[in-house]
This record gives sequence, C-alpha cells and structure tokens, in this order.
Amino acid sequence: MSSSPHIRDNMTTSKIMLMVVIALLPASAFGIYNFGVPALIMLISTTASAVLTEYIYEKLMHKKITIGDYSAVVTGLLLGLNMPPTAPWWMGALGSVFGILIVKQLFGGLGQNFMNPALGARCFLLISFTSQMTTFVYDGVTGATPLALLKSGKAVNSMDMLIGTIPGTIGETSVIAIIIGAIFLILMGIIDLRIPGTYIVTFVIFIGIFGHFQNPAVGFFDAQYITAHLCGGGLMLGAWFMATDYVTCPITPKGQYVYGILLGILTGLFRLFGGSAEGVSYAIIISNLIVPLIERVTLPKPFGKGGEK
Repeated sequence: MSSSPHIRDNMTTSKIMLMVVIALLPASAFGIYNFGVPALIMLISTTASAVLTEYIYEKLMHKKITIGDYSAVVTGLLLGLNMPPTAPWWMGALGSVFGILIVKQLFGGLGQNFMNPALGARCFLLISFTSQMTTFVYDGVTGATPLALLKSGKAVNSMDMLIGTIPGTIGETSVIAIIIGAIFLILMGIIDLRIPGTYIVTFVIFIGIFGHFQNPAVGFFDAQYITAHLCGGGLMLGAWFMATDYVTCPITPKGQYVYGILLGILTGLFRLFGGSAEGVSYAIIISNLIVPLIERVTLPKPFGKGGEK
C-alpha cells in the first residue's frame, strides 16, 4: 500500500468479486449452450467444491468464514471455465480442493496466495490427468483444437474461433462472450487496460515476428495467423480475467507494464516453440512467481531524504 493520503471508497472485496462473477456469466452461458449439460455439471462441481472447501477449512481452523466475499466462487468458476467439458465432474472438484486448500488457504487465504488459485489447480490437473485434460470433443467428434492444428501447419477458420463453435475448454472458445465480460469490468472500474493491453500487444508482436520461424509458410505479421492465435486457446480468458487478479499481479503501474510484456513473451515462447499448443496457464503462473521481483524493481522512490531530489 502506498503512503497517505488515501482515497476512501465504498467498494469492497465482495462487490469486486461479485462483479467478476457477473462478467464471467456470458462465457459461462455460451459454454453451457455450446457443450450442453456436461459443461453445466462441471461448472457447478468446481464452484460448489471451491466454496465448500473454503468453508470446511475455515471452520476446522476456527477462522472467520469468508465465503461471503465470493472469492471462492470466482476461483471455482474460473477453474470450471478452464476445464474440458468431457472431463469427469470429480476431476473438477479435485482441482477446486487443490486450488482453495493448497494454493490459497495454506498460504494465508485471500491476499496471501502466491499464484492464481484457479490456474494453479488447472496446472495440477494437467500434470495429474494429462490425457483427460487435453482431450476435446465437439459435436460428438474427438479432434484437435484449432491451436493444435495451427501448430501442425494446418489451416483453421478464424470466424469459428471468434464465435466459439470450436473444441476447447468450456469458457475459452467464444472471444465475443469473453470481451463482453471484459468490457463490463472496464466500465465498472474493476480492471484497466495496462496488463491485458500490454499482454496482448506484446503477444501479437512476438507471434508476428517469430511465427514465420515456427512455420515458414506463414509470413511476418500474417493477419490471419495472428487472429487465429488471439482467438484460440485461453489467451483472452487469461488476459482479461486471470492475469488481472489483484492478489497475484503487480500493484505498481510500471510493474504492470513489465508484467504484461513478460506474459506476452512467455505465452509466445510456449505456443511457438514449446511442446504444447497452449501456454497461457504456465505463462501466468511463472509471471505470478516473478511479481515480487517486478514490484521491487519498479517501486516508486520517495522524494526527500534517501530518495530522489
């Protein structure tokens, strides 16, 4: 926290988290429409498990019950949106328990976790159940995601990726639905453009320059190739809803720009030169771990004794 004077505001943690939940509803609704009842069951499973885990832990530890701040709801909902609709419900529930108990509560609860709990849970599930977490079915057909096709040099339909009629996780497919939620958060003053804007611009520059080296058939700054990368995978969901997590992103303005640049470079590296077609989750988690260093370097120096004159 910066030094005084401070501005008083009636905004509370519960109000902020509730607005994030509202902003996630378009992506959730489209995911349910796109993938049907299995998506609804998964979202209920992850959200209910996250809230229940937080309540039981705090009850057993004789701590103040904090499920009313909706942070557990946000964690569960985000994890559900990052799950394949074909994964069993218990897998999502297990991920929520890990995210809330291990990543969040054992490090002190809300405000003390060192990485985004939802992404920590997703990476835990990716490592533990790789096959189920990377198998996608759309319209009854098992197939590769557009990013996987793109990585193998095949053509993809960018319009389908924009609308969301593609295989993928429950909440990442429709860019339109995600942007609607993001605009709501911006208008409500919950997030600004520093982190997501810097993230996306850096990623576009990286993909525009190095996409040719990964796939020689792609020209420098190929518009269709860049658009497909922007619409594919969890980039938009991660940039607007997870990279902007108050707890795990820098609080300094300069630090937020550095953080966004780091996210864009890491995501580009993982997508183009890594073994997987996706890389958003790992990019955000690695950047979360570097946030203390970013803040230390970008912390404004005070004027006066011992500071700049």
